[in-house]
Amino acid sequence: MTRLPYPGPAGDDSARDLEQRISAERGEVLAIYRMLLHAPALADGWRHLLTEVRHNAELSGRLREMVIMRIASLNGAVYEADHHRPIALAEGVTNAQLERVAVRGSIGGDVLAGAHFTAAEIDVLTLTDSLTSHVQVDEKVFARLSERLGPRQTVELVVTIGAYNMVSRFLVALGIDAEPTAAR
Repeated sequence: MTRLPYPGPAGDDSARDLEQRISAERGEVLAIYRMLLHAPALADGWRHLLTEVRHNAELSGRLREMVIMRIASLNGAVYEADHHRPIALAEGVTNAQLERVAVRGSIGGDVLAGAHFTAAEIDVLTLTDSLTSHVQVDEKVFARLSERLGPRQTVELVVTIGAYNMVSRFLVALGIDAEPTAAR
C-alpha cells in the first residue's frame, strides 16, 4: 500500500499536460508516474532521463535489463522487477540468469554458476552491486569494463545504475509495489 495517496485529477496545467504526454508516449500513466505527478517538474525531468537511458543509450538492452533486475532485487523493489522482467526476457536475458540476478546478497561464483554469464556481464553485475550497496568502485572491475565498453557506454552504465537506484528507492520509500486496482 502506498504511503501517499495518488493525486486526483491533475490540478494545474503543467500536471495535466505532462499526464497527457506520458499517456501518449507510453499508452498509460503507470503508478510510478501517477505518484510523481505530485511534483510535475520532477516527473518531467525523470521522464526525460529514463527515456534517454532506456531508449537512446548505446549500452545494450540486455546489460541494461540485467542491471535493472539486479537493482530491483538488492533494493527490494517488487514493482520494478515485475515491470522489467518481461523486458529483460525480450532483451535476451534468460530465466536462469534472472533467477541468479534475483538472489539477495553479493554476486559471486556460487550465485552466477550455471547461468552462463559472460565475463563482461559478471563485471557489470559486480559494478552494479558495488554502486548499489557501497558506492565505491573496484579499480580492476572498472578498468576491465571501461576497456570493454569504451567511455560512452561506461558512462551510460554508471548513469543506468544510478538512475535505477533512484527508481527503486522512490518505489520502496513510497510503498509502490503494484499498479492500483482501480484506474483513476
